[in-house]
Amino acid sequence: MKHRVLMQIGLALTVLLGPAGSTEAADKVKAVASFSILGDMISQVGGDRVEVVTLVGPDGDAHVFSPTPADAKTLAGADVFFVNGLGFEGWLQRLEKASGFKGRLVTASDGVKPLTMEEEGHHHGEEDHADHADHAKGHNDDEDDDEDEEEEVPDPHAWQDLTNGKIYVANIRDGLIAADPAGKAVYEANAAKYLDAIAKEEVAVRAALATLPEARRKIITSHDAFNYFGSAYGLEIIAPEGVSTESEASAQDVAMIIRQIKADKIPAVFVENIADRRLLDQIARETGAKIGGTLYSDALSGADGPAPTYLDMFRHNVGALTAALSS
Repeated sequence: MKHRVLMQIGLALTVLLGPAGSTEAADKVKAVASFSILGDMISQVGGDRVEVVTLVGPDGDAHVFSPTPADAKTLAGADVFFVNGLGFEGWLQRLEKASGFKGRLVTASDGVKPLTMEEEGHHHGEEDHADHADHAKGHNDDEDDDEDEEEEVPDPHAWQDLTNGKIYVANIRDGLIAADPAGKAVYEANAAKYLDAIAKEEVAVRAALATLPEARRKIITSHDAFNYFGSAYGLEIIAPEGVSTESEASAQDVAMIIRQIKADKIPAVFVENIADRRLLDQIARETGAKIGGTLYSDALSGADGPAPTYLDMFRHNVGALTAALSS
Protein backbone atom coordinates (compact mmCIF):
# COMPACT_ATOMS: atom_id res chain seq x y z
CA MET A 1 0.00 0.00 0.00
CA LYS A 2 2.77 2.39 0.99
CA HIS A 3 4.65 1.54 -2.22
CA ARG A 4 1.53 2.22 -4.31
CA VAL A 5 1.04 5.64 -2.65
CA LEU A 6 4.66 6.58 -3.36
CA MET A 7 4.25 5.56 -7.01
CA GLN A 8 1.12 7.69 -7.32
CA ILE A 9 2.91 10.70 -5.80
CA GLY A 10 5.82 10.19 -8.19
CA LEU A 11 3.46 9.97 -11.17
CA ALA A 12 1.69 13.16 -10.11
CA LEU A 13 5.03 15.00 -9.84
CA THR A 14 6.08 13.76 -13.28
CA VAL A 15 2.86 15.08 -14.79
CA LEU A 16 3.31 18.43 -13.09
CA LEU A 17 7.03 18.89 -13.63
CA GLY A 18 7.79 16.72 -16.66
CA PRO A 19 10.74 14.33 -16.98
CA ALA A 20 13.86 15.27 -15.03
CA GLY A 21 15.91 17.97 -16.75
CA SER A 22 13.41 18.59 -19.56
CA THR A 23 11.36 21.47 -18.17
CA GLU A 24 14.08 24.07 -18.25
CA ALA A 25 15.13 23.20 -21.82
CA ALA A 26 11.51 23.18 -23.01
CA ASP A 27 10.88 26.62 -21.52
CA LYS A 28 13.92 28.28 -23.11
CA VAL A 29 13.51 30.69 -26.00
CA LYS A 30 15.05 29.15 -29.11
CA ALA A 31 17.17 31.83 -30.78
CA VAL A 32 19.22 31.52 -33.95
CA ALA A 33 22.08 33.95 -34.64
CA SER A 34 23.45 34.44 -38.13
CA PHE A 35 27.10 34.64 -37.00
CA SER A 36 29.27 34.18 -33.93
CA ILE A 37 29.63 37.81 -32.78
CA LEU A 38 25.86 38.16 -32.72
CA GLY A 39 25.55 34.79 -31.00
CA ASP A 40 27.73 35.96 -28.13
CA MET A 41 25.74 39.17 -27.71
CA ILE A 42 22.47 37.20 -27.56
CA SER A 43 23.94 34.85 -24.95
CA GLN A 44 25.02 37.81 -22.82
CA VAL A 45 21.54 39.35 -22.88
CA GLY A 46 19.49 36.16 -22.87
CA GLY A 47 21.36 34.32 -20.15
CA ASP A 48 19.78 31.08 -18.96
CA ARG A 49 16.39 31.86 -20.53
CA VAL A 50 17.67 31.54 -24.11
CA GLU A 51 19.10 28.65 -26.10
CA VAL A 52 21.32 30.13 -28.84
CA VAL A 53 22.34 28.36 -32.04
CA THR A 54 24.84 30.14 -34.32
CA LEU A 55 24.82 29.43 -38.04
CA VAL A 56 28.29 30.76 -38.94
CA GLY A 57 30.47 29.72 -36.04
CA PRO A 58 33.90 30.74 -34.71
CA ASP A 59 36.45 31.57 -37.42
CA GLY A 60 33.68 31.13 -40.02
CA ASP A 61 33.21 33.46 -42.98
CA ALA A 62 29.61 34.69 -43.33
CA HIS A 63 30.44 36.22 -46.72
CA VAL A 64 30.83 32.79 -48.33
CA PHE A 65 28.50 30.79 -46.07
CA SER A 66 26.10 28.43 -47.80
CA PRO A 67 23.18 27.23 -45.65
CA THR A 68 22.51 23.49 -45.47
CA PRO A 69 19.22 21.62 -45.07
CA ALA A 70 20.18 21.15 -41.41
CA ASP A 71 20.45 24.95 -41.02
CA ALA A 72 16.99 25.34 -42.56
CA LYS A 73 15.61 22.76 -40.11
CA THR A 74 17.25 24.58 -37.19
CA LEU A 75 15.73 27.90 -38.25
CA ALA A 76 12.30 26.35 -38.80
CA GLY A 77 12.17 25.44 -35.09
CA ALA A 78 13.36 28.82 -33.80
CA ASP A 79 11.30 31.41 -31.96
CA VAL A 80 13.49 34.33 -33.02
CA PHE A 81 16.16 34.84 -35.68
CA PHE A 82 18.80 37.54 -35.13
CA VAL A 83 20.66 38.88 -38.16
CA ASN A 84 23.10 41.71 -38.73
CA GLY A 85 21.43 43.22 -41.77
CA LEU A 86 23.08 45.89 -43.98
CA GLY A 87 23.54 43.24 -46.66
CA PHE A 88 25.88 41.13 -44.53
CA GLU A 89 23.93 37.89 -44.90
CA GLY A 90 23.63 37.57 -48.68
CA TRP A 91 22.04 34.13 -48.16
CA LEU A 92 19.34 35.33 -45.75
CA GLN A 93 16.29 35.32 -48.01
CA ARG A 94 17.26 31.97 -49.48
CA LEU A 95 17.47 30.39 -46.02
CA GLU A 96 14.24 31.96 -44.76
CA LYS A 97 12.36 30.66 -47.80
CA ALA A 98 13.85 27.16 -47.54
CA SER A 99 13.10 26.91 -43.81
CA GLY A 100 9.57 28.26 -43.80
CA PHE A 101 10.56 30.27 -40.72
CA LYS A 102 7.52 31.78 -38.99
CA GLY A 103 9.16 33.31 -35.92
CA ARG A 104 10.34 36.81 -35.17
CA LEU A 105 13.15 38.31 -37.30
CA VAL A 106 15.33 40.88 -35.47
CA THR A 107 17.86 42.99 -37.35
CA ALA A 108 20.52 43.92 -34.82
CA SER A 109 21.85 46.89 -36.79
CA ASP A 110 18.51 48.73 -36.91
CA GLY A 111 19.18 52.34 -35.88
CA VAL A 112 22.86 52.30 -36.87
CA LYS A 113 23.99 55.10 -39.16
CA PRO A 114 25.78 53.01 -41.79
CA LEU A 115 28.99 53.96 -43.47
CA THR A 116 29.11 53.38 -47.21
CA MET A 117 31.83 52.03 -49.43
CA GLU A 118 32.48 51.27 -53.05
CA GLU A 119 32.30 47.68 -54.12
CA GLU A 120 32.86 46.11 -57.51
CA GLY A 121 30.00 43.86 -58.55
CA HIS A 122 26.85 43.10 -56.59
CA HIS A 123 27.41 39.68 -55.07
CA HIS A 124 27.57 40.70 -51.44
CA GLY A 125 24.14 42.24 -50.83
CA GLU A 126 20.79 40.57 -50.49
CA GLU A 127 19.54 38.65 -53.53
CA ASP A 128 16.82 41.19 -54.33
CA HIS A 129 19.39 43.99 -54.16
CA ALA A 130 21.61 42.12 -56.59
CA ASP A 131 18.67 41.43 -58.92
CA HIS A 132 17.70 45.10 -58.86
CA ALA A 133 21.25 46.14 -59.72
CA ASP A 134 21.40 43.65 -62.60
CA HIS A 135 18.06 44.90 -63.91
CA ALA A 136 19.24 48.51 -63.72
CA LYS A 137 22.29 47.60 -65.83
CA GLY A 138 20.11 45.86 -68.36
CA HIS A 139 22.31 42.75 -68.40
CA ASN A 140 24.47 44.21 -71.15
CA ASP A 141 27.20 41.57 -70.91
CA ASP A 142 29.15 42.95 -73.84
CA GLU A 143 29.72 46.22 -72.02
CA ASP A 144 30.26 44.67 -68.59
CA ASP A 145 32.96 42.31 -69.87
CA ASP A 146 35.34 45.22 -70.37
CA GLU A 147 34.67 47.35 -67.32
CA ASP A 148 33.78 46.77 -63.71
CA GLU A 149 31.01 48.90 -62.31
CA GLU A 150 31.48 50.15 -58.78
CA GLU A 151 28.48 50.64 -56.52
CA GLU A 152 28.03 52.47 -53.25
CA VAL A 153 26.87 49.88 -50.73
CA PRO A 154 26.32 49.96 -46.96
CA ASP A 155 29.31 48.73 -44.98
CA PRO A 156 27.80 45.92 -42.87
CA HIS A 157 30.60 45.66 -40.26
CA ALA A 158 28.95 48.12 -37.87
CA TRP A 159 29.76 46.06 -34.75
CA GLN A 160 33.40 47.16 -35.08
CA ASP A 161 32.40 50.43 -33.38
CA LEU A 162 31.43 49.78 -29.75
CA THR A 163 28.92 52.63 -29.89
CA ASN A 164 27.08 50.61 -32.52
CA GLY A 165 27.52 47.51 -30.34
CA LYS A 166 25.29 49.22 -27.78
CA ILE A 167 22.59 49.62 -30.45
CA TYR A 168 22.88 45.92 -31.25
CA VAL A 169 22.42 45.03 -27.58
CA ALA A 170 19.34 47.22 -27.25
CA ASN A 171 17.78 45.61 -30.34
CA ILE A 172 18.58 42.13 -29.01
CA ARG A 173 17.05 43.00 -25.63
CA ASP A 174 13.87 44.30 -27.25
CA GLY A 175 13.67 41.32 -29.60
CA LEU A 176 13.92 38.86 -26.74
CA ILE A 177 11.31 40.75 -24.72
CA ALA A 178 8.94 40.65 -27.70
CA ALA A 179 9.49 36.90 -28.07
CA ASP A 180 9.34 36.20 -24.32
CA PRO A 181 7.53 38.96 -22.38
CA ALA A 182 7.76 36.95 -19.15
CA GLY A 183 11.54 37.36 -19.23
CA LYS A 184 11.49 41.14 -19.56
CA ALA A 185 13.08 41.87 -16.18
CA VAL A 186 15.88 39.36 -16.82
CA TYR A 187 16.65 40.69 -20.28
CA GLU A 188 16.63 44.29 -19.09
CA ALA A 189 18.96 43.53 -16.19
CA ASN A 190 21.36 41.49 -18.34
CA ALA A 191 21.38 44.14 -21.06
CA ALA A 192 22.05 46.93 -18.57
CA LYS A 193 25.02 45.02 -17.16
CA TYR A 194 26.34 44.27 -20.64
CA LEU A 195 25.92 47.86 -21.84
CA ASP A 196 27.93 49.02 -18.84
CA ALA A 197 30.71 46.56 -19.72
CA ILE A 198 30.73 47.80 -23.33
CA ALA A 199 30.92 51.43 -22.18
CA LYS A 200 33.90 50.62 -19.95
CA GLU A 201 35.63 48.74 -22.77
CA GLU A 202 35.14 51.71 -25.10
CA VAL A 203 36.95 53.95 -22.61
CA ALA A 204 39.81 51.43 -22.46
CA VAL A 205 40.00 51.16 -26.27
CA ARG A 206 40.21 54.93 -26.71
CA ALA A 207 42.82 55.26 -23.98
CA ALA A 208 45.03 52.53 -25.47
CA LEU A 209 44.84 53.81 -29.05
CA ALA A 210 45.41 57.42 -27.94
CA THR A 211 48.98 56.44 -27.09
CA LEU A 212 49.85 55.66 -30.73
CA PRO A 213 52.00 58.21 -32.59
CA GLU A 214 50.01 60.08 -35.23
CA ALA A 215 52.38 58.99 -37.99
CA ARG A 216 51.83 55.31 -37.21
CA ARG A 217 48.02 55.27 -37.29
CA LYS A 218 47.81 53.50 -40.66
CA ILE A 219 47.46 49.77 -41.23
CA ILE A 220 46.73 47.30 -44.01
CA THR A 221 44.13 44.57 -43.43
CA SER A 222 43.09 41.69 -45.63
CA HIS A 223 39.55 42.89 -46.35
CA ASP A 224 37.49 45.98 -45.75
CA ALA A 225 36.03 45.12 -42.34
CA PHE A 226 37.48 47.86 -40.13
CA ASN A 227 36.08 51.11 -41.54
CA TYR A 228 33.84 51.63 -38.50
CA PHE A 229 36.74 50.85 -36.18
CA GLY A 230 39.05 53.27 -37.99
CA SER A 231 36.44 56.01 -38.12
CA ALA A 232 35.57 55.66 -34.42
CA TYR A 233 39.08 55.34 -33.03
CA GLY A 234 41.25 57.39 -35.38
CA LEU A 235 43.04 54.86 -37.57
CA GLU A 236 43.39 54.82 -41.34
CA ILE A 237 42.54 51.36 -42.64
CA ILE A 238 43.62 50.24 -46.12
CA ALA A 239 42.39 46.95 -47.56
CA PRO A 240 43.37 45.22 -50.80
CA GLU A 241 39.99 43.51 -50.94
CA GLY A 242 36.51 44.97 -50.80
CA VAL A 243 33.67 44.69 -48.31
CA SER A 244 33.37 40.95 -48.94
CA THR A 245 36.05 38.28 -48.75
CA GLU A 246 34.66 37.11 -52.10
CA SER A 247 36.15 40.25 -53.68
CA GLU A 248 39.58 39.72 -55.15
CA ALA A 249 42.10 42.53 -55.37
CA SER A 250 43.34 43.26 -58.86
CA ALA A 251 47.04 43.44 -59.71
CA GLN A 252 46.57 47.19 -60.16
CA ASP A 253 45.06 47.53 -56.67
CA VAL A 254 47.91 45.57 -55.10
CA ALA A 255 50.54 47.63 -56.92
CA MET A 256 48.86 50.84 -55.73
CA ILE A 257 48.82 49.61 -52.11
CA ILE A 258 52.49 48.63 -52.30
CA ARG A 259 53.36 52.12 -53.53
CA GLN A 260 51.27 53.67 -50.76
CA ILE A 261 52.92 51.57 -48.05
CA LYS A 262 56.35 52.65 -49.24
CA ALA A 263 55.40 56.31 -49.66
CA ASP A 264 53.57 56.62 -46.34
CA LYS A 265 55.88 54.25 -44.44
CA ILE A 266 52.92 52.19 -43.20
CA PRO A 267 54.44 50.05 -40.44
CA ALA A 268 52.30 46.91 -40.32
CA VAL A 269 49.88 44.70 -42.18
CA PHE A 270 47.34 42.54 -40.35
CA VAL A 271 45.82 39.20 -41.27
CA GLU A 272 42.19 38.48 -40.40
CA ASN A 273 41.06 35.20 -38.93
CA ILE A 274 38.61 34.58 -41.80
CA ALA A 275 40.89 35.53 -44.68
CA ASP A 276 43.60 33.96 -46.82
CA ARG A 277 46.88 35.53 -45.72
CA ARG A 278 48.89 34.88 -48.91
CA LEU A 279 48.19 38.26 -50.47
CA LEU A 280 49.28 40.10 -47.32
CA ASP A 281 52.39 37.95 -47.11
CA GLN A 282 53.26 39.07 -50.65
CA ILE A 283 52.66 42.72 -49.78
CA ALA A 284 54.77 42.42 -46.62
CA ARG A 285 57.66 40.85 -48.57
CA GLU A 286 57.64 43.57 -51.21
CA THR A 287 57.39 46.50 -48.81
CA GLY A 288 59.22 45.46 -45.66
CA ALA A 289 56.11 46.13 -43.55
CA LYS A 290 55.78 43.59 -40.79
CA ILE A 291 52.87 41.23 -40.23
CA GLY A 292 51.35 42.72 -37.10
CA GLY A 293 49.36 39.65 -36.12
CA THR A 294 45.81 38.41 -36.52
CA LEU A 295 42.77 40.64 -36.15
CA TYR A 296 39.27 39.31 -35.56
CA SER A 297 36.77 41.00 -37.82
CA ASP A 298 33.68 39.01 -38.86
CA ALA A 299 33.99 36.05 -36.49
CA LEU A 300 35.12 35.25 -32.97
CA SER A 301 37.73 32.66 -32.12
CA GLY A 302 36.89 29.33 -30.57
CA ALA A 303 36.43 29.14 -26.80
CA ASP A 304 40.13 28.39 -26.29
CA GLY A 305 41.30 31.21 -28.60
CA PRO A 306 42.13 34.85 -27.89
CA ALA A 307 38.74 36.30 -28.90
CA PRO A 308 35.91 34.02 -27.72
CA THR A 309 33.55 36.94 -26.95
CA TYR A 310 32.71 40.31 -28.48
CA LEU A 311 34.58 42.25 -25.81
CA ASP A 312 37.52 39.83 -25.88
CA MET A 313 37.72 40.51 -29.61
CA PHE A 314 38.22 44.22 -28.96
CA ARG A 315 40.79 43.55 -26.24
CA HIS A 316 42.76 41.24 -28.52
CA ASN A 317 42.58 43.53 -31.57
CA VAL A 318 43.59 46.63 -29.65
CA GLY A 319 46.45 44.72 -28.02
CA ALA A 320 47.71 43.54 -31.41
CA LEU A 321 47.43 47.02 -32.92
CA THR A 322 49.21 48.82 -30.09
CA ALA A 323 51.99 46.21 -29.96
CA ALA A 324 52.69 46.57 -33.67
CA LEU A 325 52.25 50.32 -34.05
CA SER A 326 53.77 51.71 -30.85
CA SER A 327 57.35 51.54 -32.08
